[in-house]
Amino acid sequence: MDRTLTPVTSIDDGFAGWNVPTEDDDLHDLDDDLSLLREDFAHVEHPLIGCVIPAYNEESTIGDVIQSLLDQTLTPDEIHVVINNSNDRTLQKAREFAGVHRKSNAERTMVCAVYIHDIGKNAEKKVGALNYGYSMIAPFDYVLGVDGDTVAEPDAVATLLKEIESGPKIGGVSAIFTVDDSKIKGPIASWLVAGQRAQFAAFNIKAMQHHRVIPVLGGQFSLFSVRALEEVAKRENQATPWIMKSEVEDSLLSLQIKSAGYETMLSASARAYVGGMTTLRSLDGQQVKWNSGAVELMRSNPRHPSLTQRWMEHISMFFNGYNRFAFAFLLISSLSISAFEFYPIWIAPTVVAILLNLKIALKIRSRNFRDILFAVLFVPAELYLWVRIGHFVRSWWKSLFGGQSDNWAAQAKAERGRGNAYLVAPIIEVLVLAVCLFVQFKLPIAVQTAVILPLGWWSLAVLTVTQTCIMLVSLLRPTHGAKV
Repeated sequence: MDRTLTPVTSIDDGFAGWNVPTEDDDLHDLDDDLSLLREDFAHVEHPLIGCVIPAYNEESTIGDVIQSLLDQTLTPDEIHVVINNSNDRTLQKAREFAGVHRKSNAERTMVCAVYIHDIGKNAEKKVGALNYGYSMIAPFDYVLGVDGDTVAEPDAVATLLKEIESGPKIGGVSAIFTVDDSKIKGPIASWLVAGQRAQFAAFNIKAMQHHRVIPVLGGQFSLFSVRALEEVAKRENQATPWIMKSEVEDSLLSLQIKSAGYETMLSASARAYVGGMTTLRSLDGQQVKWNSGAVELMRSNPRHPSLTQRWMEHISMFFNGYNRFAFAFLLISSLSISAFEFYPIWIAPTVVAILLNLKIALKIRSRNFRDILFAVLFVPAELYLWVRIGHFVRSWWKSLFGGQSDNWAAQAKAERGRGNAYLVAPIIEVLVLAVCLFVQFKLPIAVQTAVILPLGWWSLAVLTVTQTCIMLVSLLRPTHGAKV
């Protein structure tokens, strides 16, 4: 098993100074060095944390990710950066941090060994990288999974450790994460990132309202109990915790952890910032992969209690799509025969939606003017919801009729700016609407005015009232001062 360790010459973190190895240090024999470190670890009293960072073409972010871990008030004992299928300079950037690092605070001296592994071509992609890193640290107490574009606040690891040790049956704790928008430029990118921030915030708020129990431990920044992972592997007859059975490896593992009798929790205060998708193409690739994997899990485990929230989300998105499609159809049909009459009560759902969006925006701790504008202008949030509806439509279509496909490869292709799959859903939506309108216009006026339009508007009104009541409940439901 190939391992690479290169000493670091300098790191400046402003905290009592890392004791960084130099070229003169005897670090060239990694196996001996690892053995010595493990001997030291055998005598420590604190729980041992091993961190795994699967990295695929992360040259622009991997340095910040490793540095944020080294800057933690409680550093992992080992960090394993597992580079896979990359064709950029991720390896060279990561090597700058490789070596054994020490720093001291008022309580103790912390030792963190950073190892860089380049496993080259890997058919199992992120899953293979996670399991490779896990094999390096399995004797430890906890595994910290961190994405190659995720930066955490300095107290994140210490907070996650405290929370996972608060109960014997907590299998994992995920940090509260949001998209970092500090470097986002351009109207489209700003709109999409604001939408993703609102989407993640809504998920986190719902978790806070349900005692922080979540259906999935996000791969972005989560701490897992090794005992829980070992029990999952034994219970599921798996050689490794992560498997390729699902394209959403974190969702499947979380489901298995729950099935093994452990809780999956959202942290109360540990925070991490992830990279966002800044184009419609890349967002489509990411979200369709996520949703397609979720659909497969839901179809294979339809009655699993941990998937109830997933089912509710997909059912809600179905009705959101139907609501908007029906409104467009009925509005155009009514206008075409001068039968449309506006009632002010129709403004109520829009007002409630704006207030709910504003509540979510105000709950984002790092909120800014873009988050607020996204909520109060209504149109940006509505357009983003249309985009998400397209993702759900594509995901269900692929699951039911599309056969086997590599959504990992599709996402990677989209992030490289290639492919036009993101246009499929809106084109189909427009074509279906056009066909429905064509058929409608071929019907006699009497049928349109006496049957289709009255029944259509009545059913739409019932659905809209129901959805508005659900939004009101969410709006009025207290969050007890929680910030996400």
